[in-house]
Amino acid sequence: MFEEIDGTAADRGLRPLRPWLFGGCPPSGRDLAQAAPGTLQLALFGASVSVHRALSARHGAPEAVLGVSFGEIAALTAAGVYSVADGAGIAHDLALVLGTCPGGLTLLPCGESRAAHLIDRAGTPDVVVACVNDDRETLVGGPLTQLDQVEEHALRAGVEAIRLRLPFGSHHPSLSGQAHRFARAVRRYPAAEARTSVFSAVAGRRYRSDEDLALRLADCLTRPVRLPGVLGRMGELRSAHFYEAGTGGSLAHSVGRVLAAAGPLVSAPLADTAFDWGPAAAGPPSARAS
Repeated sequence: MFEEIDGTAADRGLRPLRPWLFGGCPPSGRDLAQAAPGTLQLALFGASVSVHRALSARHGAPEAVLGVSFGEIAALTAAGVYSVADGAGIAHDLALVLGTCPGGLTLLPCGESRAAHLIDRAGTPDVVVACVNDDRETLVGGPLTQLDQVEEHALRAGVEAIRLRLPFGSHHPSLSGQAHRFARAVRRYPAAEARTSVFSAVAGRRYRSDEDLALRLADCLTRPVRLPGVLGRMGELRSAHFYEAGTGGSLAHSVGRVLAAAGPLVSAPLADTAFDWGPAAAGPPSARAS
C-alpha cells in the first residue's frame, strides 16, 4: 500500500512514508504532524485503506463503506472510485487547503441540542455544530476567541470542553472559498463507478451513481457531520458487523452507542491489540467506516 502512496509523496516532494513508518524507529503522531504539510494525511489515508484491504482479504468485500469527514477519501478509494495514487493525491490536496482554514474545533461531552444551547448562551454567533458523533459527543467549530468563550461557559455549566490539537478549522460555513478550491483540485482525478455502496456522514445518505463527488468531498469543509443520522439511513446494515478502518477506536465507540438497540458487532482493529485478523465465521454483512 505505502509503495503506491510513496509514488504520490515523491511527486509532491514529501518524504517516503514506507521506510519511515515500517523502519526501526517509526514516527509518532506528533512527528508526522510536524513533518511537511500532507505527511500526516497521507499516513492516515494509507492506514485506512490498508485496514480495508487486510479485512477484505480475510473476511471478503464489505456490503458498504461509510466515510466520515476526511475518511470519505479513503472510503471512496476502498470502493474503487479512486485509485490509491489518486486518493493519496486528493488527501494531499486537502491537507494543503486545510492549512488555509482558520479556526478550530472543541469537543463537548454532550448531545447536539445541549451543545447548540451552550453556543447560544455563550453569545458566540460564529461558532457552529461541526460534528455529532452520538448523544454524548459533539464537536463545535469556529474562531478561536469565540471557542474560548464557549469553553469557559461550558465549564461554568459543568461541561468539560476539550480543544482538539488541530491547526485548522473545518466543517464551518465560512470556509466556502477553501471548499471551492478543493473541489477544483478533486475534479482533476478520474472517478470510476463504485464497486460497493458508499455512505457519507456529511451528506447523510448513500451516494448515487451520478454524484458530483468533487462537490460532496468539498462539503466536508463547510457542512457538519451527523453520524447518528447516516447510521439511521443504513437500513438492514445497522445490524451488520462494523469495522473502523482507521488508527483509533472513537468512531467504533460512537457507532456502538448509536446502534446499541440494533446490536451490531463493532470492531476497531488497529486500536484493539487482541483483534483476530483470521477468517470470520459466516454471519451478517460488514460495513467499513473511515
